[in-house]
Amino acid sequence: MRHFLLFLFLNLAAHAADKPNILWITCEDSSPHLGCYDDPNANTPNIDALAKRGLLFRHAWSNAPVCAPARTCIISGRWAPSDGAEHMRSEVPMPGGHKMFPQLLREAGYYCTNNSKEDYNLIKPEGVWDESSKKAHWRNRKPGQPFFAVFNLLITHESQIRARPHTLVHDPAKVVVPPYMPDTPEVRHDWAQHFDNLTTIDGQAAEILKALEDDGLAQDTIVFFYADHGTGMPRSKRWPMNSGLQVPFITYFPEKYQAVAPFGYRAGAHTDQMIGFIDLAPTVLRLASMTPPAYMQGSAFAGEGKPAPRQFNFGFRGRMDERIDLTRSITDGRYVYIRQFMPHLPYGQHIGYMFEMPTTRVWNDLFEQGKLTPQQSVFWKPKPHEELYDLQADPWEIRNLAQDPEMVVTRTFLRQTLATLLERTRDLGFIPEAQRLADSAGQSPKDAFADNKAYPVKEVVSAALLASDLTKTLADPLLPLLAHENAVVRYWGVMGLVMRGADTVKTAHDAVLPLLDDKSSSVRVAAAEALMAGGTDADQEKAWAVLLGAADPKNGAAMASVEALNVIDRLGGKAAAKKDAIAKLLTGT
Repeated sequence: MRHFLLFLFLNLAAHAADKPNILWITCEDSSPHLGCYDDPNANTPNIDALAKRGLLFRHAWSNAPVCAPARTCIISGRWAPSDGAEHMRSEVPMPGGHKMFPQLLREAGYYCTNNSKEDYNLIKPEGVWDESSKKAHWRNRKPGQPFFAVFNLLITHESQIRARPHTLVHDPAKVVVPPYMPDTPEVRHDWAQHFDNLTTIDGQAAEILKALEDDGLAQDTIVFFYADHGTGMPRSKRWPMNSGLQVPFITYFPEKYQAVAPFGYRAGAHTDQMIGFIDLAPTVLRLASMTPPAYMQGSAFAGEGKPAPRQFNFGFRGRMDERIDLTRSITDGRYVYIRQFMPHLPYGQHIGYMFEMPTTRVWNDLFEQGKLTPQQSVFWKPKPHEELYDLQADPWEIRNLAQDPEMVVTRTFLRQTLATLLERTRDLGFIPEAQRLADSAGQSPKDAFADNKAYPVKEVVSAALLASDLTKTLADPLLPLLAHENAVVRYWGVMGLVMRGADTVKTAHDAVLPLLDDKSSSVRVAAAEALMAGGTDADQEKAWAVLLGAADPKNGAAMASVEALNVIDRLGGKAAAKKDAIAKLLTGT
């Protein structure tokens, strides 16, 4: 028996020794503004040195342009809208039978630590990490135990760009101001401070890598360096364009593990291989000699049995804090196609947190004063329903080619590929959030809407595409949607009228009016918005009753309140007549 136990121990120890350690050094809110990505403003020698030893990805995308949804894709290995987890700051249950990937690594014997930001939109199960705190470190593991360790560097976060006082190191006169922004001292200061912060994380990353060397682990550890989404400046953060989704991504594989490295791996190489955040979980599991579970939607780009490289990256935008929106995007590496499902709303909706940035405030002030160029004004205006940008000719994404006759084939192909993804992944983002929460009743949204009776995804996506295509101006195609048995389809029928404005609403008046009594609060609120635009005085009084009732926090449905308050805010001057009633909502009286 003693010999058997010794054999078993030695066998397990040998098996553990074959498993690589895996270290992730991550940072906040950073596009590829590094020296190794040829940014002339960057001072990042240590990260550049890591790139010279490893492989640099030129087409790495976060799937979301803001932290919590992006991290949700990472921890689950899934397209967050498939789980109803795409909205900024939400908590939804994990789908039945699913695990966060560190749980699987721990089951395989890994010591898993996170130092220290989590920020998931999925409710974290027990046992995800061995330790998740500012003290978490690979040094706390058992002797010889393989580790997976995450160190997240915070100084590049949006909030640290605007932190004052700050003595600039980078010269604001030398930074490149994107042509879609005004060139003002405030904007230049924010950009220069961002580059200062990048230099700081460069030093912090160097300290972590030195600790690895000092512990004699560098040749046993695979290293990833990346950011959680694009820079924290407005129109990057929160927007699923290349400016908001492209991140720096560098991998280093010691010589002993280069057989399982990504395609084309060699020291100092750059690759055009497409990777997205949903690929990280299956990749790490492959590196640990594990088979990713079938529910993961990403593809491993390293490890044994890695599939052929992906052809496309995908991005999404849902609710951003208090503001509702819905955008999906796709890139093939050269072109970025963006589909706006709420094109009547401006890019730059007023998000309180975003407006703490000096750049945001001065940009908006200059727009209201009429002092911006047409390119700089775009951010504050309603959106086109389709956008197409050529990153080779237009890296700033300012020339929309969606209506260019020469781009019909490219636009149509990317449009259809994106629509196929939305259906295949059962994207739940088309269900208004208040209704989704009500109908889920504490279940995982993925499980609650798993069948086509509850969520006829093909019909819903088709309805949303029709509703948001404002080149089709008539109400007639939308009328059948208003009478559909599924509330989500009815919602998109009404939203299509809202997007087209008062004249179109008037032509559909008799079909919209009964929807003020719909069983879905989201449909009722959408109908109220439509009738506030194109209804009679009597209709508008009924609409106000719906809006104030839904907005009342005492109704216990927080997202119903958010939906209604967004509509009330959009009513502008019309809301003045109800200012006392609105004030009571805010005070809770």
